[in-house]
Amino acid sequence: MSPDQIMTFLPWIIGGAVLVSLAGVVGWVHNTRLRIKHGYPLEGMWGQSLKPATDGQAAERIRLLTQENAELRAEIGSLKDRMVSVEKIVTDSGYGLTHEIESLRLDKGKVQ
Repeated sequence: MSPDQIMTFLPWIIGGAVLVSLAGVVGWVHNTRLRIKHGYPLEGMWGQSLKPATDGQAAERIRLLTQENAELRAEIGSLKDRMVSVEKIVTDSGYGLTHEIESLRLDKGKVQ
């Protein structure tokens, strides 16, 4: 190809390079916007954390969430214990209760 032929395609080459660069910048801005919107930490060029910075408010929030998590786990544990009792009553009542009633009726008949 002669330099004259290359010069005819030069605007297209420059336009394509600008378009690809612009698409990269727009993608980076959109990615950063989504990270901010959904609460993900922002990172610098080498992976260091930029935002949210660790401060007293964040530490307090973590402490409160950890405490709430422990309370909820304890409540779930007590609910599991109660469910075991309810399941035992429901599943055992059909067979065991009937036998107890029959044995009481037989005992009552023997006494009279």
